[in-house]
Amino acid sequence: MSTPDWILHVDLDQFIAAVEIARHPELRGKPVVVGGKGDPAQRAVVATASYEARAFGVHSGMPLRTAARKCPDAVFLPSDPPAYEEVSERVMAVLRELPVVVEVIGWDEAFLGARTADPEALARTVRHVVGKRTGLSCSVGIGDNKMRAKIATGFAKPAGIYRLTSANWAEVMAHRPPDALWGIGGRTTRKLAELGITTVAELAAADRAELAARFGPTMGPYFRALAHGWGDREVTATPYVARSRSRETTFQTNLTERADIEAAVRELAGRVTEDVLAEGRPAVRVAVKVRFAPFFTQTRSATLETPTTDVVVLERAALSVLDRFELDRPVRLLGVRAEFERA
Repeated sequence: MSTPDWILHVDLDQFIAAVEIARHPELRGKPVVVGGKGDPAQRAVVATASYEARAFGVHSGMPLRTAARKCPDAVFLPSDPPAYEEVSERVMAVLRELPVVVEVIGWDEAFLGARTADPEALARTVRHVVGKRTGLSCSVGIGDNKMRAKIATGFAKPAGIYRLTSANWAEVMAHRPPDALWGIGGRTTRKLAELGITTVAELAAADRAELAARFGPTMGPYFRALAHGWGDREVTATPYVARSRSRETTFQTNLTERADIEAAVRELAGRVTEDVLAEGRPAVRVAVKVRFAPFFTQTRSATLETPTTDVVVLERAALSVLDRFELDRPVRLLGVRAEFERA
């Protein structure tokens, strides 16, 4: 009998917080919140929180000020992306020494393709070598495709191993809400609820035509396929390539004048252009994010006529996208993103 192929999803537990705790061992066991410049009095959001802080309801994307109210005793630290990238590269190098194909999908996660008769044993090896060589803890999801492996990791956390395949898919997932699926968020879940679809099982049994009418001919059937647990099985060893480069700024004082908002967008577009040039790939699309006070966010984007690295073109495109917003409320955050053509 041939040895089966498996896909493992490796996810580093509380990655950013874990890196910071490794740098500051005295913080181990304490509630740690990382984000912005580490000052909860300033406007910024949580990049990550330790499990101790999460117990108080602190989570990624939450304003630091809110995190401070929920967990007054938390230790707040500034975000240090270069440090996280360096640690991530070390972890991925360790994974590449194993008899697997490694597909990096972010700082803190990767898919592993492996041919093995005992995927749990391989997962234990992964957890052991990552911990021994880097000091970091990870969770491992095992699946017969990428989506099931990714979802399985959620059941494995923290520091565990879980297998999710076609054999136990219905038992584990049927009763759960649609946003338990990788690729479906809260907004889509609410729209599905309007159709009377509140579980994965109901989505799997939903009428294709009705889903297509509500979500479009591509996304409607796609959501139904997710509910059946279908997904990609190919793990490629191509290195992780960024799909975009972005910059954003949270203002300590809300912007209310259009001239100030446009000036900030120009400045962000200039910084993004520097990143695009460093990447060595032209941008094909530009997006602008606006967060209005108190905390309402909108994003708009536009495809460029031709790929470019020209700062003038990117600034002009960003300002054109900005024109599509109703700037009728104070602005607390602006972001500009340049997207690359997908390979």
